[in-house]
Amino acid sequence: MPISAFDLLAEPVRRWIWKQKWRRLRDVQEKAIPVILAGGDVVVSARTAAGKTEAVMLPLLTKIKNSQEESSGFSVLYVSPLKALINDQFRRLEDLCDQCGVILTKWHGDVSADVKARARKRPSGVVLITPESLEALLVRRPDEVPALFSSLDAVVR
Repeated sequence: MPISAFDLLAEPVRRWIWKQKWRRLRDVQEKAIPVILAGGDVVVSARTAAGKTEAVMLPLLTKIKNSQEESSGFSVLYVSPLKALINDQFRRLEDLCDQCGVILTKWHGDVSADVKARARKRPSGVVLITPESLEALLVRRPDEVPALFSSLDAVVR
């Protein structure tokens, strides 16, 4: 019997799915999870509201949880074009990341300087960021870039 995509996920990720009372993973998630876990470049394409965010984040959080080494810096850089979309994704992913013990940081023009300073001081987990904020960070704080991004496992766009 082949192993299901669900069985490939880390225990905290599976617990979160059970908590959501999902009967099964969506088609895009079933297809994307093993491919993303295998590594390399992946393009996930599906209709709106098909579950693409979870199709990407469930295996990426599994990779973070299964990692044997303690990384300093963000593990996942999630670049999203709109502040409103980042706010929505943050709300959707916050409980999942909490369940996994992974820090989730949102970073855009409306996020306080204190939140950004804390994230720069102790970068970890997943950062949801706008292209403009990423550009500003790269231009204004180039000396911090290695500490923030040299441990990236994935860039999601």
